[in-house]
Amino acid sequence: MAEQRTFASLDEIRALLRELPGPDLETGAAAAERQARLTKPAGSLGRLEDLAQWLATWQGRHPPQIERPYAAVFAGNHGVAARGVSAYPAAVTKQMVQNFIAGGAAVNQLCGLADADLRVYEMALEEPTRDFTEAPAMDEEACVRALAYGMMAVEQGIDVLALGEMGIGNTTSAAAICCALYGGPAADWVGRGTGVDDEGLVRKTAVVEQAVAMHRETLGEAMSDPFEVLRCLGGLEIAAIAGAVMAARLARTPVVLDGYTCTAAAAVLHAADPRALDHCLVAHRSAEPGHRHLLEKLQQEPLLDLGMRLGEASGAMLAVLLLKAACACHSGMATFDEAGVSGPG
Repeated sequence: MAEQRTFASLDEIRALLRELPGPDLETGAAAAERQARLTKPAGSLGRLEDLAQWLATWQGRHPPQIERPYAAVFAGNHGVAARGVSAYPAAVTKQMVQNFIAGGAAVNQLCGLADADLRVYEMALEEPTRDFTEAPAMDEEACVRALAYGMMAVEQGIDVLALGEMGIGNTTSAAAICCALYGGPAADWVGRGTGVDDEGLVRKTAVVEQAVAMHRETLGEAMSDPFEVLRCLGGLEIAAIAGAVMAARLARTPVVLDGYTCTAAAAVLHAADPRALDHCLVAHRSAEPGHRHLLEKLQQEPLLDLGMRLGEASGAMLAVLLLKAACACHSGMATFDEAGVSGPG
Protein backbone atom coordinates (compact mmCIF):
# COMPACT_ATOMS: atom_id res chain seq x y z
CA MET A 1 0.00 0.00 0.00
CA ALA A 2 0.94 3.66 -0.19
CA GLU A 3 3.22 5.08 2.47
CA GLN A 4 1.22 5.13 5.68
CA ARG A 5 0.95 8.53 7.26
CA THR A 6 -0.69 9.53 10.50
CA PHE A 7 -2.91 12.61 10.48
CA ALA A 8 -4.30 14.34 13.52
CA SER A 9 -6.28 17.15 11.93
CA LEU A 10 -7.77 18.53 8.75
CA ASP A 11 -5.03 21.17 8.81
CA GLU A 12 -2.51 18.39 8.16
CA ILE A 13 -4.60 17.20 5.22
CA ARG A 14 -4.70 20.75 3.87
CA ALA A 15 -0.91 20.95 4.18
CA LEU A 16 -0.51 17.66 2.32
CA LEU A 17 -2.58 19.03 -0.54
CA ARG A 18 0.11 21.67 -1.05
CA GLU A 19 2.75 18.93 -1.49
CA LEU A 20 1.15 17.29 -4.52
CA PRO A 21 3.64 16.88 -7.40
CA GLY A 22 3.07 18.30 -10.85
CA PRO A 23 3.08 16.54 -14.23
CA ASP A 24 6.10 14.94 -15.88
CA LEU A 25 6.29 17.21 -18.91
CA GLU A 26 9.22 15.33 -20.45
CA THR A 27 7.31 12.05 -20.80
CA GLY A 28 4.27 13.94 -22.02
CA ALA A 29 6.39 15.53 -24.73
CA ALA A 30 7.79 12.13 -25.71
CA ALA A 31 4.25 10.80 -26.14
CA ALA A 32 3.27 13.80 -28.27
CA GLU A 33 6.36 13.34 -30.45
CA ARG A 34 5.55 9.66 -31.05
CA GLN A 35 1.91 10.46 -31.87
CA ALA A 36 3.11 12.74 -34.63
CA ARG A 37 5.06 9.88 -36.27
CA LEU A 38 2.40 7.14 -36.14
CA THR A 39 0.78 5.90 -39.36
CA LYS A 40 -2.34 8.04 -39.26
CA PRO A 41 -3.40 11.58 -40.06
CA ALA A 42 -2.63 13.94 -37.20
CA GLY A 43 -5.39 13.88 -34.61
CA SER A 44 -7.34 11.12 -36.35
CA LEU A 45 -7.61 8.99 -33.20
CA GLY A 46 -9.19 11.92 -31.38
CA ARG A 47 -9.25 11.62 -27.62
CA LEU A 48 -7.36 8.32 -27.69
CA GLU A 49 -4.30 10.38 -28.58
CA ASP A 50 -4.92 12.77 -25.70
CA LEU A 51 -5.40 9.86 -23.31
CA ALA A 52 -2.08 8.27 -24.23
CA GLN A 53 -0.27 11.55 -23.62
CA TRP A 54 -2.16 12.16 -20.37
CA LEU A 55 -1.22 8.69 -19.11
CA ALA A 56 2.45 9.17 -19.97
CA THR A 57 2.47 12.56 -18.26
CA TRP A 58 1.05 11.27 -14.99
CA GLN A 59 2.65 7.83 -14.96
CA GLY A 60 5.98 9.53 -15.55
CA ARG A 61 7.01 7.02 -18.20
CA HIS A 62 6.93 6.55 -21.94
CA PRO A 63 5.38 4.64 -23.47
CA PRO A 64 2.43 4.56 -21.06
CA GLN A 65 1.07 1.17 -20.10
CA ILE A 66 -1.86 -0.39 -18.32
CA GLU A 67 -0.85 -3.83 -17.15
CA ARG A 68 -2.12 -3.44 -13.62
CA PRO A 69 -5.39 -1.49 -13.47
CA TYR A 70 -6.94 -1.34 -10.03
CA ALA A 71 -10.49 -0.60 -8.94
CA ALA A 72 -11.17 0.61 -5.40
CA VAL A 73 -14.80 0.77 -4.27
CA PHE A 74 -15.51 2.41 -0.92
CA ALA A 75 -18.75 1.58 0.89
CA GLY A 76 -20.31 3.66 3.64
CA ASN A 77 -23.68 4.27 5.24
CA HIS A 78 -25.35 7.64 5.74
CA GLY A 79 -27.53 8.73 8.62
CA VAL A 80 -29.50 10.96 6.27
CA ALA A 81 -30.86 7.80 4.58
CA ALA A 82 -33.38 7.66 7.43
CA ARG A 83 -35.02 10.73 5.87
CA GLY A 84 -36.43 8.64 3.04
CA VAL A 85 -34.10 10.03 0.37
CA SER A 86 -33.50 6.70 -1.36
CA ALA A 87 -35.67 4.08 -3.00
CA TYR A 88 -33.68 1.39 -1.14
CA PRO A 89 -33.10 0.77 2.58
CA ALA A 90 -29.67 1.35 4.12
CA ALA A 91 -29.26 -2.41 4.58
CA VAL A 92 -28.61 -2.67 0.85
CA THR A 93 -25.13 -1.17 1.27
CA LYS A 94 -23.86 -4.19 3.21
CA GLN A 95 -25.79 -6.59 0.99
CA MET A 96 -24.16 -5.12 -2.11
CA VAL A 97 -20.72 -5.39 -0.53
CA GLN A 98 -21.36 -9.12 -0.19
CA ASN A 99 -22.44 -9.17 -3.83
CA PHE A 100 -19.14 -7.54 -4.84
CA ILE A 101 -17.24 -10.13 -2.84
CA ALA A 102 -19.23 -12.94 -4.47
CA GLY A 103 -18.52 -11.55 -7.94
CA GLY A 104 -22.16 -10.80 -8.78
CA ALA A 105 -22.13 -7.04 -9.44
CA ALA A 106 -21.70 -5.15 -12.69
CA VAL A 107 -18.27 -3.91 -11.66
CA ASN A 108 -17.06 -7.49 -11.21
CA GLN A 109 -17.87 -8.25 -14.82
CA LEU A 110 -16.21 -5.09 -16.09
CA CYS A 111 -13.09 -5.68 -14.00
CA GLY A 112 -12.91 -9.12 -15.56
CA LEU A 113 -12.97 -7.61 -19.04
CA ALA A 114 -10.24 -5.13 -18.11
CA ASP A 115 -8.18 -7.74 -16.20
CA ALA A 116 -8.29 -5.39 -13.24
CA ASP A 117 -7.95 -6.06 -9.52
CA LEU A 118 -11.01 -5.08 -7.49
CA ARG A 119 -10.89 -4.18 -3.82
CA VAL A 120 -13.93 -3.24 -1.76
CA TYR A 121 -13.37 -1.20 1.38
CA GLU A 122 -16.08 -1.22 4.04
CA MET A 123 -16.25 2.02 6.00
CA ALA A 124 -17.80 1.07 9.37
CA LEU A 125 -21.13 0.06 7.85
CA GLU A 126 -22.64 -0.55 11.28
CA GLU A 127 -21.84 3.04 12.25
CA PRO A 128 -23.40 5.39 9.69
CA THR A 129 -22.57 9.05 9.63
CA ARG A 130 -24.90 11.35 11.52
CA ASP A 131 -28.00 12.73 9.85
CA PHE A 132 -26.54 15.94 8.46
CA THR A 133 -29.85 17.78 8.71
CA GLU A 134 -29.32 17.68 12.50
CA ALA A 135 -25.54 17.78 13.00
CA PRO A 136 -22.31 17.55 11.00
CA ALA A 137 -22.10 14.16 9.32
CA MET A 138 -18.66 13.57 10.84
CA ASP A 139 -16.56 15.05 13.56
CA GLU A 140 -13.05 16.06 12.55
CA GLU A 141 -11.46 12.85 13.85
CA ALA A 142 -13.80 10.62 11.82
CA CYS A 143 -13.33 12.70 8.68
CA VAL A 144 -9.53 12.66 8.96
CA ARG A 145 -9.55 8.93 9.66
CA ALA A 146 -11.65 8.27 6.55
CA LEU A 147 -9.38 10.44 4.38
CA ALA A 148 -6.33 8.56 5.69
CA TYR A 149 -8.01 5.20 5.10
CA GLY A 150 -8.58 6.12 1.48
CA MET A 151 -4.94 7.10 1.12
CA MET A 152 -3.79 3.72 2.38
CA ALA A 153 -5.87 1.95 -0.27
CA VAL A 154 -3.53 3.14 -3.03
CA GLU A 155 -1.07 0.30 -3.56
CA GLN A 156 2.35 0.56 -5.16
CA GLY A 157 2.71 -0.40 -8.81
CA ILE A 158 -0.79 0.47 -9.98
CA ASP A 159 -0.94 1.72 -13.57
CA VAL A 160 -4.31 3.44 -13.21
CA LEU A 161 -6.74 3.73 -10.30
CA ALA A 162 -10.48 3.50 -10.94
CA LEU A 163 -12.51 4.86 -8.04
CA GLY A 164 -16.10 4.10 -7.13
CA GLU A 165 -18.50 3.97 -4.22
CA MET A 166 -21.47 2.18 -2.68
CA GLY A 167 -23.70 3.76 -0.10
CA ILE A 168 -27.45 4.23 0.17
CA GLY A 169 -28.09 7.95 0.48
CA ASN A 170 -24.81 9.07 -1.01
CA THR A 171 -26.27 10.99 -3.95
CA THR A 172 -28.03 13.12 -1.34
CA SER A 173 -24.64 13.75 0.24
CA ALA A 174 -23.09 14.49 -3.16
CA ALA A 175 -25.84 16.98 -3.97
CA ALA A 176 -25.42 18.70 -0.60
CA ILE A 177 -21.64 18.97 -1.07
CA CYS A 178 -22.06 20.48 -4.53
CA CYS A 179 -24.75 22.88 -3.38
CA ALA A 180 -22.51 24.06 -0.54
CA LEU A 181 -19.43 24.39 -2.74
CA TYR A 182 -21.02 26.10 -5.73
CA GLY A 183 -24.32 27.55 -4.58
CA GLY A 184 -27.56 27.71 -6.53
CA PRO A 185 -30.89 26.06 -5.71
CA ALA A 186 -30.77 22.59 -4.22
CA ALA A 187 -33.00 21.42 -7.06
CA ASP A 188 -30.12 22.04 -9.50
CA TRP A 189 -28.03 19.41 -7.72
CA VAL A 190 -30.58 16.78 -6.69
CA GLY A 191 -31.61 13.82 -8.85
CA ARG A 192 -33.52 10.60 -8.41
CA GLY A 193 -30.48 8.57 -7.33
CA THR A 194 -31.57 4.96 -6.95
CA GLY A 195 -34.93 5.86 -8.47
CA VAL A 196 -37.04 7.80 -5.98
CA ASP A 197 -40.53 8.79 -7.11
CA ASP A 198 -41.74 12.38 -7.44
CA GLU A 199 -42.63 12.62 -3.76
CA GLY A 200 -39.23 11.25 -2.83
CA LEU A 201 -37.50 13.73 -5.09
CA VAL A 202 -39.28 16.63 -3.40
CA ARG A 203 -38.31 15.23 0.00
CA LYS A 204 -34.69 14.72 -1.05
CA THR A 205 -34.43 18.27 -2.41
CA ALA A 206 -35.84 19.70 0.82
CA VAL A 207 -33.33 17.68 2.85
CA VAL A 208 -30.40 19.09 0.88
CA GLU A 209 -31.72 22.63 1.08
CA GLN A 210 -32.32 22.33 4.82
CA ALA A 211 -28.91 20.80 5.53
CA VAL A 212 -26.88 23.34 3.57
CA ALA A 213 -28.77 26.27 5.12
CA MET A 214 -28.40 24.86 8.63
CA HIS A 215 -24.64 24.37 8.41
CA ARG A 216 -24.07 27.76 6.81
CA GLU A 217 -25.98 29.36 9.66
CA THR A 218 -24.20 27.32 12.33
CA LEU A 219 -20.65 27.51 11.02
CA GLY A 220 -20.76 30.78 9.12
CA GLU A 221 -17.52 31.58 7.31
CA ALA A 222 -16.10 28.13 8.09
CA MET A 223 -18.44 26.64 5.48
CA SER A 224 -16.38 28.37 2.81
CA ASP A 225 -13.68 25.79 3.51
CA PRO A 226 -14.10 22.71 1.27
CA PHE A 227 -12.91 20.28 3.94
CA GLU A 228 -15.50 21.62 6.37
CA VAL A 229 -18.10 21.05 3.66
CA LEU A 230 -16.87 17.46 3.38
CA ARG A 231 -16.99 16.98 7.14
CA CYS A 232 -20.47 18.40 7.56
CA LEU A 233 -22.20 17.00 4.47
CA GLY A 234 -20.09 14.11 3.25
CA GLY A 235 -19.82 10.44 4.08
CA LEU A 236 -17.05 8.11 5.14
CA GLU A 237 -16.75 6.61 1.67
CA ILE A 238 -16.76 10.07 0.09
CA ALA A 239 -13.93 11.22 2.34
CA ALA A 240 -12.02 8.02 1.55
CA ILE A 241 -12.32 8.70 -2.18
CA ALA A 242 -10.87 12.17 -1.67
CA GLY A 243 -8.00 10.63 0.28
CA ALA A 244 -7.36 8.07 -2.46
CA VAL A 245 -7.20 10.83 -5.08
CA MET A 246 -4.55 12.63 -3.04
CA ALA A 247 -2.49 9.48 -2.43
CA ALA A 248 -2.63 8.57 -6.12
CA ARG A 249 -1.20 11.96 -7.00
CA LEU A 250 1.69 11.44 -4.57
CA ALA A 251 2.30 8.01 -6.15
CA ARG A 252 2.05 9.40 -9.72
CA THR A 253 -0.89 7.15 -10.47
CA PRO A 254 -3.53 8.44 -12.92
CA VAL A 255 -7.08 8.30 -11.58
CA VAL A 256 -10.38 7.59 -13.30
CA LEU A 257 -13.38 8.94 -11.39
CA ASP A 258 -16.76 7.25 -11.69
CA GLY A 259 -20.06 9.13 -11.58
CA TYR A 260 -21.73 11.86 -9.54
CA THR A 261 -20.84 10.88 -5.98
CA CYS A 262 -17.25 10.06 -6.86
CA THR A 263 -16.80 13.33 -8.73
CA ALA A 264 -18.34 15.26 -5.83
CA ALA A 265 -15.72 13.76 -3.53
CA ALA A 266 -12.98 14.92 -5.88
CA ALA A 267 -14.61 18.35 -6.19
CA VAL A 268 -13.74 19.00 -2.54
CA LEU A 269 -10.05 18.83 -3.49
CA HIS A 270 -10.55 20.94 -6.61
CA ALA A 271 -12.29 23.62 -4.55
CA ALA A 272 -9.27 23.67 -2.23
CA ASP A 273 -6.73 23.68 -5.08
CA PRO A 274 -7.75 23.81 -8.77
CA ARG A 275 -4.64 21.79 -9.72
CA ALA A 276 -5.54 18.89 -7.44
CA LEU A 277 -7.40 16.93 -10.13
CA ASP A 278 -4.97 17.35 -13.02
CA HIS A 279 -4.12 13.63 -12.75
CA CYS A 280 -7.82 12.67 -12.87
CA LEU A 281 -10.35 12.21 -15.63
CA VAL A 282 -14.06 11.60 -15.30
CA ALA A 283 -15.21 8.36 -16.85
CA HIS A 284 -18.77 9.22 -17.78
CA ARG A 285 -21.55 11.73 -17.45
CA SER A 286 -24.07 10.32 -15.01
CA ALA A 287 -27.81 10.44 -15.60
CA GLU A 288 -27.94 12.44 -12.35
CA PRO A 289 -28.62 16.04 -13.50
CA GLY A 290 -26.29 17.48 -10.88
CA HIS A 291 -23.36 15.69 -12.44
CA ARG A 292 -23.67 17.73 -15.62
CA HIS A 293 -23.52 20.96 -13.61
CA LEU A 294 -20.57 19.65 -11.61
CA LEU A 295 -18.59 18.69 -14.70
CA GLU A 296 -19.06 22.22 -16.00
CA LYS A 297 -17.68 23.63 -12.74
CA LEU A 298 -14.68 21.31 -12.91
CA GLN A 299 -14.20 21.91 -16.67
CA GLN A 300 -14.07 18.15 -17.20
CA GLU A 301 -15.28 16.47 -20.38
CA PRO A 302 -16.17 12.85 -19.54
CA LEU A 303 -15.17 10.03 -21.83
CA LEU A 304 -18.62 8.44 -22.02
CA ASP A 305 -22.26 9.46 -21.83
CA LEU A 306 -24.32 6.29 -21.60
CA GLY A 307 -27.10 7.34 -19.24
CA MET A 308 -25.53 5.30 -16.42
CA ARG A 309 -26.14 6.00 -12.73
CA LEU A 310 -25.07 2.78 -11.02
CA GLY A 311 -21.91 3.87 -9.23
CA GLU A 312 -19.63 1.11 -7.89
CA ALA A 313 -16.88 2.15 -10.38
CA SER A 314 -18.85 0.66 -13.29
CA GLY A 315 -18.35 3.67 -15.55
CA ALA A 316 -14.74 4.02 -14.43
CA MET A 317 -13.95 0.48 -15.51
CA LEU A 318 -15.51 1.09 -18.93
CA ALA A 319 -13.17 4.06 -19.24
CA VAL A 320 -10.19 1.88 -18.29
CA LEU A 321 -10.97 -0.24 -21.35
CA LEU A 322 -10.67 2.92 -23.45
CA LEU A 323 -7.37 3.75 -21.78
CA LYS A 324 -6.12 0.29 -22.65
CA ALA A 325 -7.09 0.93 -26.26
CA ALA A 326 -5.23 4.25 -26.21
CA CYS A 327 -2.07 2.53 -24.90
CA ALA A 328 -2.34 -0.27 -27.45
CA CYS A 329 -2.57 2.14 -30.36
CA HIS A 330 0.15 4.41 -29.03
CA SER A 331 2.65 1.63 -28.37
CA GLY A 332 1.74 -0.90 -31.03
CA MET A 333 1.20 1.16 -34.16
CA ALA A 334 4.09 1.53 -36.57
CA THR A 335 5.63 4.88 -37.33
CA PHE A 336 5.72 6.16 -40.92
CA ASP A 337 9.43 5.24 -41.15
CA GLU A 338 8.94 1.74 -39.72
CA ALA A 339 6.06 0.93 -42.05
CA GLY A 340 7.56 2.52 -45.14
CA VAL A 341 4.49 4.74 -45.47
CA SER A 342 4.82 8.26 -46.82
CA GLY A 343 4.07 10.93 -44.24
CA PRO A 344 2.07 14.10 -44.83
CA GLY A 345 3.35 16.29 -47.62
